[in-house]
Amino acid sequence: MKKTFEVSDKLFELYHRVHRLVNESMTEEGVSLARSKFLFFLSKLGPCRSTDIACALNFAPRTVTEAIDGLERDRLVMRKPDPEDRRAKIVSITETGRAVLQAAEHPRKQLIEEIFSALDDEQLDQLYDIVSKLVEKTDDIRKRKEEAEAAEVAGAHQS
Repeated sequence: MKKTFEVSDKLFELYHRVHRLVNESMTEEGVSLARSKFLFFLSKLGPCRSTDIACALNFAPRTVTEAIDGLERDRLVMRKPDPEDRRAKIVSITETGRAVLQAAEHPRKQLIEEIFSALDDEQLDQLYDIVSKLVEKTDDIRKRKEEAEAAEVAGAHQS
């Protein structure tokens, strides 16, 4: 059991170190990793409501609103009235936002390549397979928890 936790701790340590380095390199180019997630989402899926962004990125609506406020202030995104719901706004990435995102993408990729150059192709394949199994297991656990919660709610409604 000790080895499981040691490996888990190493994975978390790696994640945090890579995250920090990638964030620093992207921030030097004008957009943090967190802000780039919003820009990347909008560049791929196109204009959408902030509630769609919150749902897709699993963020609280308030967090998304604050992030969009900052991105709009920096002219990286813009809001327009939703033609189908006058209370809502449609958010889209601007050309400036696309340029900033593209500029930050190069150092991110370069850094990831440098980090993973410590592994040969066979090790990369093995790591991919191992991480894929762990992702699949976490999905199974999440699904089981959601099913248990749904059954609990259904049982409460029948009482």
